[in-house]
Amino acid sequence: MWAVLREPCDESLIRSRPAIAPCSKSRGRWVLAATILASSMAFIDGTVVNVALPALQTSLNATAVDIQWVIESYSLLLSALLLIGGSLGDRYGRRRIFLIGVALFASASAACGFAVNIHQLIAGRALQGTGAALLVPGSLAIISSSFPENERGRAIGTWSGLSAITTAIGPVIGGWLIEQVSWRAIFFINIPIALLIILISLWHIPESSDTESLGLDWWGAILGALGLGALVYGLIESSRLGFGDRSVQWALVGAAGLLALFLIIETRVSNPMLPFTLFRSRTFSGANLLTFLLYAALGGTLFFLPLNLIQVQHYSATAAGAALLPFILIISFLSRWSGGLIARYGPKLPLVVGPLIAAFGYAFFMLPGVDGSYWTTFFPPMVLLGLGMAVSVAPLTTTVMSSVVQNRVGIASGINNAVARTAGLIAIAVLGLLMLQAFKSGLDQRLSNWKLPESASRALQAQSIKLAAIAAPGDQDPGTRQVIRRAIDESFVSGFRIVMAIGAALAIASAGTALALIAKTPRSDGIERN
Repeated sequence: MWAVLREPCDESLIRSRPAIAPCSKSRGRWVLAATILASSMAFIDGTVVNVALPALQTSLNATAVDIQWVIESYSLLLSALLLIGGSLGDRYGRRRIFLIGVALFASASAACGFAVNIHQLIAGRALQGTGAALLVPGSLAIISSSFPENERGRAIGTWSGLSAITTAIGPVIGGWLIEQVSWRAIFFINIPIALLIILISLWHIPESSDTESLGLDWWGAILGALGLGALVYGLIESSRLGFGDRSVQWALVGAAGLLALFLIIETRVSNPMLPFTLFRSRTFSGANLLTFLLYAALGGTLFFLPLNLIQVQHYSATAAGAALLPFILIISFLSRWSGGLIARYGPKLPLVVGPLIAAFGYAFFMLPGVDGSYWTTFFPPMVLLGLGMAVSVAPLTTTVMSSVVQNRVGIASGINNAVARTAGLIAIAVLGLLMLQAFKSGLDQRLSNWKLPESASRALQAQSIKLAAIAAPGDQDPGTRQVIRRAIDESFVSGFRIVMAIGAALAIASAGTALALIAKTPRSDGIERN
């Protein structure tokens, strides 16, 4: 999923843990420095890579399916291993696992920077996702184990605020690096940051662990990763190979079998990564369904936004990164304000209103065509989408945390976080398939209406899997090439509108879920007042 903002339960995951190794104030500053740098490195990587997709698509001659895998390989490993990453830290030492994650992330970043083809880049991104699955929960666990409860609120505020700032400026800085240096620079910049994190951690962060930590659910992690991987492979590759292809069919059948086996295993192991007893709470189940729908809309739709801005609207990479600022800044500044809505109205009303505002944002994204001023085309939907998500995130977190008993808050946070990431993972695969079909259909129709030369039509149809990155045939006259470029851009916009319509529908479904399943006053003892 595109990590333009932290997942809904990150801060609650910090609050849910006891302070096992409280540190002095001077050491606490170093703890915050290391964890903020590490979290920001992972958060920024999500935003910057999306802005870089058009550049690396051109540089590595990649198809739309290939660039989906650049995002999905990272998200798949992060989603599947996130809960295990936290458990590993509890069992074998939080600093140790955190440092392994940072080192792996840096090594993978170097591999991405040196990639000579798209397949090497995809493999490097998968390794990055594995490293992120260790360092992200490690950052949260180190903060919670290092600060006593009376100081943790200020530590969380510092971590949250500075992480928000770095996440906001990340796309702009990344866009500038892409323009002035190379898309490879966005990966290489992680290496000195990682080295600094490692030095600070070795000198200033004490080791901590949980001696009473339960066993790791390795079978759950393996089956979950393989099942999700097979599902995503089948959906993404069906765009290129078709559903009639044997490998696609076997992948989808295998995904169904593996995920079914995962569910069976989770009901039988003593320490499951997905304890189904939590879902006996209707509010907890409803909050996670709402999370899935809302974050599927967010991750699936915004994957295509930089492609539209750069390849169709002809924004520079820096301008495309800056175009996201209203969305990120509104979430950063208003999320704490929206937390106050819970005390006044309860979580249910904001969780109905917030997704509906987001739905209007997605609907407004359907209006822009080709060209036009940013302030009248993409700025208004950015503001609406940011406002809708800002109103939703804090009440969603509160709902998840208040729907379970106190000693289950940590695992509830982790599950909700994983649900959000998995939603984006699946949405990019599904919406990518629909986008490609809509683009091909629109392009075929436009080429037929304009009666282009047969050779030009065949060349364009052969490249259609590249979406808006198609290169117009060089043997055509300037007028014909202009017509072809217009056909490509309009075909992409028609597919983009379908994707945004689906995003609006998912957001409306999120509001409906809140209306039907979220209690006005959720109770952790299972009693809910509607």
